[in-house]
Amino acid sequence: MKVILAIIIFAGIAVTGHTQVNQDELRQDLPQVIFINYEGPHARIDTREQIRQIGVVLGRQIAVGEENMAATIAGMSLETRRTHSYRLQAGAVSRYYVIHSISGPEDGKIDADIFSLGVDTGVDHVRNLRTIIQGYLQDAYEYSERDAALLAEYITIYNAVYRGNWDYFTERFKTQVINNLVRERTGLSIRYDEWPGRTMILIPLGHGGLSAIDTSTIADSRVIEELRREDDMGIQQRQDMVDLREREAEQAEQLAQTERQIIRQEERAIAEERQDIEQERQTAQEDQQAGRISQEEEHERQEELDRREQALEERNREIDHRREEAQRLEDFAERQIDETQQERQRIAEDQQTIIVTETTDGVFGLIIERENPTIMGRIVRVSTEGMEIRRSPLNTVHVRTVNLIGGRIIAIAGENRGNGAVRLVEVNQSNLEMARQGDDDIMTGSLLWVNGNDLYAITVDLRNNNCYLGRFDTNLALQSKTSVRVHPNASITIQQGRLLTQSEDGSSLMLDPVNLTEVQQ
Repeated sequence: MKVILAIIIFAGIAVTGHTQVNQDELRQDLPQVIFINYEGPHARIDTREQIRQIGVVLGRQIAVGEENMAATIAGMSLETRRTHSYRLQAGAVSRYYVIHSISGPEDGKIDADIFSLGVDTGVDHVRNLRTIIQGYLQDAYEYSERDAALLAEYITIYNAVYRGNWDYFTERFKTQVINNLVRERTGLSIRYDEWPGRTMILIPLGHGGLSAIDTSTIADSRVIEELRREDDMGIQQRQDMVDLREREAEQAEQLAQTERQIIRQEERAIAEERQDIEQERQTAQEDQQAGRISQEEEHERQEELDRREQALEERNREIDHRREEAQRLEDFAERQIDETQQERQRIAEDQQTIIVTETTDGVFGLIIERENPTIMGRIVRVSTEGMEIRRSPLNTVHVRTVNLIGGRIIAIAGENRGNGAVRLVEVNQSNLEMARQGDDDIMTGSLLWVNGNDLYAITVDLRNNNCYLGRFDTNLALQSKTSVRVHPNASITIQQGRLLTQSEDGSSLMLDPVNLTEVQQ
């Protein structure tokens, strides 16, 4: 990718805070996971709730399927329940699709949900992908909004970290999970344009409740190192994960105690039942010897008591299973506490390495990243010493259109691809993110002209590609538009109260600069 630092165009603008990090401990051979999203205007903007509902619908289907399966499994024997395998699915293969894969024990390997993005999916930003996964986790596993959002962030980083590492997946996940995967699609690409039809996100499963998702897997050392490579070293996300894992440990310990109580009660009940059986055996023998019952009746009583003995053996096996489960929960809680204590210590150490500095001056510039057919790039903020302070995530700025108007950064940005659109945008001076977008489609390649507080750009009707000149205010709202079509590459000049441009056929077109009606020459 060609990167050129363009001429710095805005000087003397106040710059707020910037965080620099000691990178000595973060050197790795592997490249950093930085998601490349579509950053620009959209032809259709769904609300966050509409996006979340995509995942909610899938989660609800899996939850209902799990409830039905639980009712079926309840009637099975203990051994059958422990080894039973099943597969639930939800969604449409061409769009958003989930496989819920559960199978019997397998050498310490784990189950998983496989969240796939089909060829017709339109998600183009990791923020929205996380919102979809968040909705799924909320309805499938009853996570709170905050916990689900945290898990969704970790899940996307985890899948990006291990994308292409097939050996890791086959070692970590059960055979049934692997059989549902396509090798080249497994994990999450960092590029949004490689998501549709080529993404199978693995969601490692735990043992239920707060531990429905296996947090020790999605927050392993590789993922934590990725977070530590962020400017803020991922302090908040790591603290939130530690909090979640500590709550998991607490819940697991409570469940273990409940299991122990049930075991003690059941052991007492079984002991009492054994005494009753022994007493009834003796009574049956005495009754037969005394002639109160026949030998055949005594034999029938003994058979019934044998069946009760066998039922007790099944209950004992259930107790053994509960004892194993209680021990597993206690081991899990202890492991979570040990790991979270270590991570808390690392977080405290990392916080000491972060140096927060403030500066009162700076300049805005442009980074050119793509040149054809339209020169596009990002806005950057640079210190007076020439060090880059912040880079905008908005990577579709048409670099020849950026203007500073009344303290606002205004530009044309976007691409007419997928759900993208070319629109007027305002960029926030502090974080350099898109703060607002206009409602009108702008011709790709149009310049942006400024006359006082009036903005001019060539608009386009995407149904027929007809172009018109539009006048906008600084809130990006269209104020007037020509009734005649203009040339798609037209330029404008304003002088002596007139605006001169070119009509579609290339001839001169004189307009009133306010209402954009034709003026007789």
